[in-house]
Amino acid sequence: MVAMAFQAPGEPLVRVERPLRPPKRGHLLIRVAACGICRTDLHVLDGDLPHPKPHVITGHEIIGRVVALGADVHGIKIGDRVGVPWLGATCGRCAYCRSGRENLCDSPGFTGYTLDGGYAQYATANAAYAFKIPPEYTDAEAAPLMCAGLIGYRAWKLVRDADRLGIYGFGAAAHIVAQLAVFHGQDIYAFTRKGDKAAQKLARDLGAVWAGASESKPPKPLDAAIIFAPVGPLVPLALAALVKGGTLVLGGIHMTDIPAMPYALLWGERVVRSVANLTRQDAIDFLEIAPRIPIRPHVTTFHLGDANEAIARLRKGALTGAAVLIP
Repeated sequence: MVAMAFQAPGEPLVRVERPLRPPKRGHLLIRVAACGICRTDLHVLDGDLPHPKPHVITGHEIIGRVVALGADVHGIKIGDRVGVPWLGATCGRCAYCRSGRENLCDSPGFTGYTLDGGYAQYATANAAYAFKIPPEYTDAEAAPLMCAGLIGYRAWKLVRDADRLGIYGFGAAAHIVAQLAVFHGQDIYAFTRKGDKAAQKLARDLGAVWAGASESKPPKPLDAAIIFAPVGPLVPLALAALVKGGTLVLGGIHMTDIPAMPYALLWGERVVRSVANLTRQDAIDFLEIAPRIPIRPHVTTFHLGDANEAIARLRKGALTGAAVLIP
């Protein structure tokens, strides 16, 4: 099979050919129909996330059809359409797994990072971490639901009671969260790169009551905010926009250093917290609610062989919504 594989930090992905092997016990072989490009993939390529699997096939927003089953797979059959997210395995034994917090597992496996992912014609996955996809979505639309949607949903759950919600970094995750929040009656304030008129227009089209540059002060104080952009200096800006008692959620797996800031920004019982990974229950819950809203991802598709071009455009902020590779 053809795949796009990581070589070394700072280098582009390389086209490789890998043999197809039958899935081992408890695993699936999937013919990939679409795989979303996530900002986390950039962190793998740039070396921000250390110790990836050598020459790993990147990509963790996989949609495809099952073509082979390993032993002891139950509830999934050949021909089923499934999605595979970032969380690809957990130990099931550590204190976090035993307490329902498998997203914090001490010995996890991550798709497209420590496990081969979906920038390929085929992918294998642990059947216990694959999910059937609602029929309302095309393959390309469904792909960003697997991470942008899931991590966005997990972040949103922490601020679902906020009346005024700010979202910093209006990319793939943000444009899904905005739809989720508007459906639940929240007022969305979208913060983008300065001059990014396309992202601001998308935010307004999705129901945001205000959209502007990240450095701007919103017209009203925010009850809560989520930062999806991996930019540490946004933290004091977002805190300054919060009411007392407000919550700031950091939704990325990596962020540049947060600068020194006056304690007054945090004082007043403001809360800063991160979101790490996801649980399988997050996926079950989100995939049940998404088509009822309905959430509609805005996607730009690229051929698998054009992965480096798509990644370059994402890095430059030249895309709105989500980018998706089609083998």
